[in-house]
Amino acid sequence: MCVFGKIFIRLICINVANDDCDHGNPMMQFSQQRLSGPFVARVPRYTSYPPANHFNKKIDGGTQAKWLSKVRPGEPISLYLHIPFCKRLCWFCACRTQGTKSLEPLQSYVDILCRELDLIAEHLPKAPMLSRLNLGGGTPTILPADLMAKLLNKVFSIFKAGSDFEFSAEIDPTDATESVLRTLADFGMNRASIGVQDFEPEVQTAIGREQSYEQTNRVVELLKKFAIDRVNMDLVYGLPHQTMVSLQRTLSKVATLDPDRLAVYGYARVPWMSKRQIMIDETALPDSQERFELFHATRDFLIDQGFLSVGIDHFSKPHDSLAQAVQKGKLRRNFQGYTDDVSRVLIGAGASSISQFPQGYVQNHSTTSTYINSVEQSNLAGARGHALSDEDMLISRMIENLMCNFALNASEISKDFPERGSDIKTVMNRLSQHFPAACSYENGHLEIHPSERFMTRVIAHQLDTYPTSAGSHAI
Repeated sequence: MCVFGKIFIRLICINVANDDCDHGNPMMQFSQQRLSGPFVARVPRYTSYPPANHFNKKIDGGTQAKWLSKVRPGEPISLYLHIPFCKRLCWFCACRTQGTKSLEPLQSYVDILCRELDLIAEHLPKAPMLSRLNLGGGTPTILPADLMAKLLNKVFSIFKAGSDFEFSAEIDPTDATESVLRTLADFGMNRASIGVQDFEPEVQTAIGREQSYEQTNRVVELLKKFAIDRVNMDLVYGLPHQTMVSLQRTLSKVATLDPDRLAVYGYARVPWMSKRQIMIDETALPDSQERFELFHATRDFLIDQGFLSVGIDHFSKPHDSLAQAVQKGKLRRNFQGYTDDVSRVLIGAGASSISQFPQGYVQNHSTTSTYINSVEQSNLAGARGHALSDEDMLISRMIENLMCNFALNASEISKDFPERGSDIKTVMNRLSQHFPAACSYENGHLEIHPSERFMTRVIAHQLDTYPTSAGSHAI
């Protein structure tokens, strides 16, 4: 059966309401769905399609080498470096990280990461061009200045920065020293991403992350000192003991820090993936209705502060490049979330990093020890992934358009998939019938109504032909 046949069956058969609802009343079905939606539904975040839980071991370092070798000379490349270490392990976090109190693991890891970059370079054109460089983790700023300089010297000995080069790093204000921030600035960092989550002491204690406003403000001031004037911040709603009143206090403090861009994520409760989350008292978590209200209160506050809504969970000042990408219809989505990056190639280096190529995805060995062992044997670290079929590419395109633009345009999509024009329109029409209060469809154009855009992940999920097992995705 072709992919569109699978989608048709899914759209016809899925029961979006509970067993007691009026199945003959689409408005009653949608009312039930609103109560769940993305706030209780376990559906992917769609930073890739298919999602990473469908990657397989048929894709490995050999495939990675082949796809790297197909990168064209002069083609812009994004590079992501994963630093999986933290001095403390925050209980709410579901990232692949490990704690360390000593310098030795960091030194060894940077050595291996530099070796992996050399192995990657062997398959790329000479002097590959970087459009983006992002340091994530974990906590990149756990590296002392000398190790950070060693890593960045390696990067820029291989890659050449492009004309619109952007270099960002995730910063933990509780351990970011002035020397490491100066080093990042010296190597051209021009965007910083600061994790805030929540400033309330009770909430911070409950999630194992104590970070004062004063510490955060100190980092913001240092960034200004080093002429780093693009600042992102992350907030999380749905945390234990978080209330409308307490969140308002956090938002007011964030506003005084004057970030250019904010990501507002829902707390992902995945203790089967991240065992540290069992430290969080589940009874102290807001329920689905409260999560709904917390997000919308945050959205309303930020819009009142002059931010523009970007996608489902980002907010950007009008001058910021992300807001401009929305206005130009060039917003994209990848493993870093929403981006204005135009690169077709994203290379991930470090344990568990994911690379994205036009041909598909490759993920490095997830455990640090296995990753290190692979690179020590002079092997690329790719261990699993997915080769994209034509049908995957089409569905990926449709999902990305929904996630970025809240709309689908059949004529635009059909330019790249000319054999599927009538099928695309049929699927779009079925989507509008399945979500009658959220979507409208007319003359080959489907749009999610502004008031219902929080349903976007749920709507996009109806295009997904891969099975979703219970508990496989975060709330």
